Amino acid sequence: MSETATTTETHVETEQSIHLSPAAVKAVKGIIEKKNLGAAALRLGVEGGGCSGLSYQLNFDTEITAHDNSYEFDGLRVLVDKKSAIYLAGVTLDYSEALVGGGFKFINPNATQSCGCGESFST
Repeated sequence: MSETATTTETHVETEQSIHLSPAAVKAVKGIIEKKNLGAAALRLGVEGGGCSGLSYQLNFDTEITAHDNSYEFDGLRVLVDKKSAIYLAGVTLDYSEALVGGGFKFINPNATQSCGCGESFST
């Protein structure tokens, strides 16, 4: 099943460049509800740092800028700034409730190296 999204820049449906597993969508929606964040969107990003050079960022945001790509997964809005989108193209955000190694996990086909904790990577 191919997912589509509308970017804020062009308002044209395009193939999804990021993916969220159903478990990740459910977990994010649960956090938004538990923290009473209303219409907040999930913001995915990349920053310099971490033991492998680049670190993943997960935050909530209520503002979309001209520099954001906007996606929707089962009613959940996801924002990615254009600079981060270069590193996150094709990435899947997954979620596991496992006691060991559980939580959010980025599955990034562009990463040539990642640290043991999975929070940083290099391309």
